[in-house]
Amino acid sequence: MEMEQFYYDNKIVKKFIYATILFGVVGMLVGLILATMFLFPNMTEGISWLSFGRLRPLHTNAVIFAFVGNAMFAGVYYSLQRLLKARMYSDFLSNLNFWGWQLIIVAAAISLPLGYTSSKEYAELEWPIDIAIALIWVAFGINMIGTMLKRRERHLYVAIWFYLATFITVAVLHIFNSLELPISAMKSYSVYAGVQDALVQWWYGHNAVAFFLTTPFLGLMYYFVPKVANRPVYSYRLSIIHFWSLIFLYIWAGPHHLLYSALPNWAQNLGVVFSVMLIAPSWGGMINGLLTLRGVWDKVREEPVLKFFVVAMTGYGMATFEGPMLSLKNVNAIAHYTDWIIAHVHVGALAWNGFMAFGIIYWLIPRMTKTTLYSTKLANFHFWVGTLGIILYALPMYLAGFLQASMWKQFNPDGTLTYGNFLETVTQIMPMYWMRAIGGTMYLVGMLTLVYNIIQTVRAGEEVEDELAEAPALQTISEGRLKGEKYHSWLERKPIKMAIFATIAILIGGIIQIVPTIMVKSNIPTIASVKPYSPLELEGRDLYIREGCVGCHSQSVRPFRSEVERYGPQSKAGEFVYDHPFLWGSKRTGPDLLRVGGKYNDNWHFNHFWSPQSISAGSIMPSYKWLFDNKAMDISMTEKKMKAMVTLGVPYTDAQVANGLKDLRTQAISIEESLKNDPDFVKSYEDSKKKALARGEKFVPMNEREIVAMIAYIQRLGTDIKVKE
Repeated sequence: MEMEQFYYDNKIVKKFIYATILFGVVGMLVGLILATMFLFPNMTEGISWLSFGRLRPLHTNAVIFAFVGNAMFAGVYYSLQRLLKARMYSDFLSNLNFWGWQLIIVAAAISLPLGYTSSKEYAELEWPIDIAIALIWVAFGINMIGTMLKRRERHLYVAIWFYLATFITVAVLHIFNSLELPISAMKSYSVYAGVQDALVQWWYGHNAVAFFLTTPFLGLMYYFVPKVANRPVYSYRLSIIHFWSLIFLYIWAGPHHLLYSALPNWAQNLGVVFSVMLIAPSWGGMINGLLTLRGVWDKVREEPVLKFFVVAMTGYGMATFEGPMLSLKNVNAIAHYTDWIIAHVHVGALAWNGFMAFGIIYWLIPRMTKTTLYSTKLANFHFWVGTLGIILYALPMYLAGFLQASMWKQFNPDGTLTYGNFLETVTQIMPMYWMRAIGGTMYLVGMLTLVYNIIQTVRAGEEVEDELAEAPALQTISEGRLKGEKYHSWLERKPIKMAIFATIAILIGGIIQIVPTIMVKSNIPTIASVKPYSPLELEGRDLYIREGCVGCHSQSVRPFRSEVERYGPQSKAGEFVYDHPFLWGSKRTGPDLLRVGGKYNDNWHFNHFWSPQSISAGSIMPSYKWLFDNKAMDISMTEKKMKAMVTLGVPYTDAQVANGLKDLRTQAISIEESLKNDPDFVKSYEDSKKKALARGEKFVPMNEREIVAMIAYIQRLGTDIKVKE
C-alpha cells in the first residue's frame, strides 16, 4: 500500500498553549483580586472599571473562554491531526481560529470592565462580540469537519465524537441564547423576557459548562490519558454508552438552576429527573478514564502528568456526583444562593479543567520542543501546591454555604427570624473568605511555577516545527455496513451522519423544554398591576446591569417560610414579563432585592451607595461613588430604548415614548426633592455646588446624575405587588 507523507501542524498547537498559559495567569489573578475584595471591599474605591461587579464577569470569561478555551483548542488541534492521520483542513482557518479567538478575549477584557454587559451568566459579552464568537466558532467547526473528510484513518476514535458534539451544541446554545435586539454599538436587550429568558439562559448556562468545559475535555481525556499511560482505553463499549447518554441527558438539566423559582413546575421537575440520571454516564466516563490506568500505578507515582490527570478525573467525578445531588429539591433548598455553589463550580474548574490543562501542557511542550521537561520536581511541586490550594479553597466555601443556609432559615420560638439582619451571616463567614483567598493564592503559585518550568523547557529545546508523518491514503469503502460490522462501527466512519445524530440527540431536550414555555402563554400568566418601567427606572435598571449588581443580589423569592418572612411574598411568573433581560441572580452575597422598593427612603439608598459601611456596619458591599460624579447621566438613547422595548412586546404607548424624557426629568426632580429631607444632604450638596462653581466647572444638578436613576429602579422593585401587612 502506497504511503503518503504530510506534516502535522504543531505551530498552531504551540500558539494555543502559550495563550492558555498567559490567560491562565490573568484569569486566576483576577479571581484572587475578587477573593481579596470580599476582605477589603473598598480596595479599588472610586475606580469604576476595577469594581467587583465589573471584574467578576471578566474573571469567569477569562477562565472559561480564555484559559480553558485555548487549552481545549490546543488539545483538539494536536490530537485530531494524529487521530485522523491528516494535517488540519486549512492553515488559514487554523490561524483565523487562533487570532480571532484572542481578539474576542481582548474585546472581553476591555468591554466588561467598562460595563458593557448583557448580564447573562457566561454570556455577558455584547452583541458584536457574540457575532464574532459565532463566526470564529464556525471557522473552527469547518476546519475540524474538513479534516475528518480528508482523513487517512477510517474510523473516528471516541475523542472525535466528543469534539463533534462540542462544536454542534455550543453553536446551537450560543446562537439561541444570544438572540438580542441591538440598541447601539455596545448595548442590546434580550429578545426573551423574565421566566422565558431565565429558562433559555440556564439551558445555555448549564450546557455551556457541559459542552465547553466537559465534553471537549472528556475527548482530551480519551486521547491523552491512554497516550501518556501507554495503555488502551479501558472499555470501548463503555465509551459508546458514555457518549450518547451524556449528550442526550445533559441538555435537559438546565432547569435545576431555577428550582423553587417562578419557572413552571413541570419544567423544574424535568430538570431534576434528567440531572439525577446524569450520574450514570458521568461516572461511566470517570471510571473509563481511571481504569485505563490499571496496572500502571507505579508510573502514576513517578509521572507528574499522570498525577494531574488522576486528580482531574477524580475532580470530575466529585463535581458530577455533586451536581445531580444539588439538583434534588431538598438539597437545592439548602445550597442555592450560598457559597456551596461557589465551591461546587471551583472543584470542577480548578481540578477537572485546570489539572487536565496542566497535564496536557507538561506533556506536549517537551515533545514539541524535542527535549525533556526542565524540572520534574517543580512539576510535582505544582501538583501538590495546586491540590492543596483546591482543598483550601473548596472546604471553607462548603462550610460557608452550610452556615449561610442554616442561619437564613432559623426561627425563634416566637416565630421571628433568629438572624433577621442579613449581615449577621456575612460577618460569620469572613474567616472562610480568608481561607479561600489563601487557597486561591496557592493555586496561582502553582500556575506561576508552571510558567517558569515551561519557559526554561522551551529555552533548552528546539524551535517548534511541523512534524513529518506518513500514512496510507484512505481506501474507498462501501457506503453500507460490511458483513459482520456492528452498527456503531459503521457509524464511526460516517462523520456527517454522526454529526446529524448528535444534533438530534441534543435538540430533543431543548425543544421539549423551551418551546412550550415560549409559545404557550398560559405558562406565564400576566398580572394586571404589573406595569412597564418608567423611563428613569429603565435607565436605572441598565445602570444596575452595568455595575454587575446581579452578581451579588438575587431578585427571586422562593416559597420558603424563611424567605417570605425576610423578603416578602414569593416570586410570581407574571412579575417579570417586562424584564429584558431577567435578573434573578444566582448568589446572595447581599440580600434579595425583589421586594426592596419602598422599604427604605431615598436618602438611605443615597448614603448606602456612597458608603455602605456607614449605613450597614460590617457590609462587604463596595461604594459606587462614580454614580455621584458631577456629570450628567447619558439619556441620549432613552427614547430608542423604549421603542426597542415596544418591539419586544412591552406595552408603552406612543405618548409614553414621545414624553419619555419629560417623564424621566419629572421623576428625577421628585427624587432630588425627597433627598432634601435630609439636612446633611442639603448642606453637602450646596457645598459641592459652590466648590464646582469656584473651580469654573459646570455644576450638574443631582436630578441629572446616575445615582438618581439607580435609586428610582431600586425603589420600584416589588411595588407592583401590593401586600397588606
